[in-house]
Amino acid sequence: MNQFKNTMSKHLEKLVKFVPVVARVHGEEHPEFHDVKAVFDAMHEQFNQDNLNMDDYFKQLRTITNHYEVPHDVCETYAAVYHMLQDMDQTYGLEV
Repeated sequence: MNQFKNTMSKHLEKLVKFVPVVARVHGEEHPEFHDVKAVFDAMHEQFNQDNLNMDDYFKQLRTITNHYEVPHDVCETYAAVYHMLQDMDQTYGLEV
């Protein structure tokens, strides 16, 4: 779980900044991103708990994002959010 926490810590500062902006900018054309934001916000609240269980969150994100497939009509920040979430998901999967 240490590698996952390190990966999440590495991405957390950017994600906290990027996710609300992407939701605001792209939310009308990509309403699914509001669901991504809701799941990320819930994950963020859980991050400092001792018994960290992110299984359901990553399962939801994979479903919402079609396995982190970046839409063709979005900005680099949107793509970066998906890439960071996917990196966290992959790291988490290695440790479960």
